[in-house]
Amino acid sequence: MLEAANNSDLPPIPGKRYFTIGEVSELCAVKAHVLRYWEQEFPQLKPVKRRGNRRYYQHQDVILIRQIRSLLYDRGYTIGGARQQLSGEDAQTDVNQSQQIVHQVRLELEELLRLLRR
Repeated sequence: MLEAANNSDLPPIPGKRYFTIGEVSELCAVKAHVLRYWEQEFPQLKPVKRRGNRRYYQHQDVILIRQIRSLLYDRGYTIGGARQQLSGEDAQTDVNQSQQIVHQVRLELEELLRLLRR
């Protein structure tokens, strides 16, 4: 689902446990108000809410947001079509997320290798 070509311009996802809405906005190139709207439209997207209803997204949430972004912006799906596509791919979601995580780890390792070679 989430091809590297569609999100190659996005920064790598850091190895943090939780991300604020501002961090996710930068990582996914989507404005914060759009993220809040997508929470209403996509039942799979449920960030943890803490003190004062502050949202904290986990790594899998960022990957899901990138998938939604790819469906809507790169592949031209409507909100309803993207929702249907994501719900129909529940069995394949784990495989796609695993592939995305492997790709992300590879990018991070390559970056570390570049830093070590300096």
